[in-house]
Amino acid sequence: MTQAVMLQGTASDVGKSVLAAGLCRIFYQDGLRTAPFKSQNMALNSGITPDGKEMGRAQIFQAEAAGIMPDVRMNPVLLKPTSDRQAQIVLMGKVATNMDAVSYHDYKPRLREQILAVYNSLAREYDVIVLEGAGSPAEINLRDRDIVNMGMAEMAQCPVILVADIDRGGVFAAIYGTLALLHKQERDRVKGVIINKFRGDVALLYSGIEQIESLTGVPVLGVMPWLDVDLEDEDGVALQNDKYRGNAPRDITIAIVQLPHISNFTDFNALAAQPDVRIRYIRRPEALTDVDLVILPGSKNTLSDLAWLRESGMADAVLQTHRQGVPVMGICGGYQMLGDTIVDEVESGLGTQPGLGLLNTITRFAQDKTTTQVNATMSGELPGWLAAAAGLPVRGYEIHMGETVLQEGCCTAMTLQKNGCHVADGAVTADGLAFGTYLHGLFDSDAFTRAVVNGLRARKGLVPWETTFCYAEHKARQFDLLAEAMRQHIDINKIYTIMQQHQEPV
Repeated sequence: MTQAVMLQGTASDVGKSVLAAGLCRIFYQDGLRTAPFKSQNMALNSGITPDGKEMGRAQIFQAEAAGIMPDVRMNPVLLKPTSDRQAQIVLMGKVATNMDAVSYHDYKPRLREQILAVYNSLAREYDVIVLEGAGSPAEINLRDRDIVNMGMAEMAQCPVILVADIDRGGVFAAIYGTLALLHKQERDRVKGVIINKFRGDVALLYSGIEQIESLTGVPVLGVMPWLDVDLEDEDGVALQNDKYRGNAPRDITIAIVQLPHISNFTDFNALAAQPDVRIRYIRRPEALTDVDLVILPGSKNTLSDLAWLRESGMADAVLQTHRQGVPVMGICGGYQMLGDTIVDEVESGLGTQPGLGLLNTITRFAQDKTTTQVNATMSGELPGWLAAAAGLPVRGYEIHMGETVLQEGCCTAMTLQKNGCHVADGAVTADGLAFGTYLHGLFDSDAFTRAVVNGLRARKGLVPWETTFCYAEHKARQFDLLAEAMRQHIDINKIYTIMQQHQEPV
């Protein structure tokens, strides 16, 4: 008999993903084989499973919290917005098509049977499934075709816990309004409420909690404080939060250009965790000052973001910073933008477009998408701030629909081991001031990250740090801190009781 519980929210960004990861960690600590599940995820932060399938980063880090490898069944449908109206549809880890919102809304009912089959296959292998909804279950205009909130809870026949964010204000109205807009059978499925992101004295909430429980008949299972834990955020809305503003003084400052269609900004979590590194996300040209490295991150719409760089003045600011001797790095779409030329006859139909010209490369977009985890070795000789990384092993993953060819004046940055073959990747200039790669997750390789940060320290005349920061151990500590806080502030025994009362045979 598989037990399950689903976290749904009163809105987006209320903390469902983090709390779901916390439950995964708690059940894992308690000896239960646990897996996360989110039927449909809309995000530009994605990752690759060991078998080369693409899925949302939230379910990947939830799987890590549960002590298991990510499996694409944990996120069978991934929507990756390419514009305000269109998204790339990824089904079971592979690109299916592009659709606008209306077309996808009409298409969703066809996915129900596949989603349920995938869920059941996962549930047969685990003791507990922690499901996560998306946005709010009270989106009454989407109810009839819902496959991710109450529609999924009904398919899985699982209880629901509603998560509400008190930090944004109006928490009791959000709880009451959400429950009021649900149908009775949906409301009956909600067995508890968690109030999240609280700052202050919880005693001030007691009278409100008593009233909301009386009004709704749904118990509040706990009040989670605002936690100082370093965990992945699911999507770009998190970049607006304080943790990414980079005000703490550190020896090394790295600027990441916040592209409109930024993807995989989780690439920089390990970098931000370095004790001597400050990360700043930059959207305005005048903010690009006093930095030691500029990074152009991945993008889901490379040419659109390249146009934004020029229109906003960020391109000129990046080029001026480079002329002043500051290294510029690009990852995936950012790597493509650093080149001389981008040829797109596939996605936008814009044909040949000039890049920023810092790397003498030509990128041609392709129809097929490369999705794979890879091991790699940095080139044996690297210039400048990259020199200490020469020959180091690294690991990461590729997600791209283009191929980049190096021209005169560029050297290969690393060699990938793929399917028993050695494949060149990335480009670096002779002075090391421009460096690009398709490899996401590069900074999760501890020795590489410390080597390049020490290279930046050396450029400033600072003594290198001999101690290498272990990011995997850091993440494990964060999961344990989250689980400890949830056990302290949430009635976990009640959640166990809720699951046991509603467990279903699979």
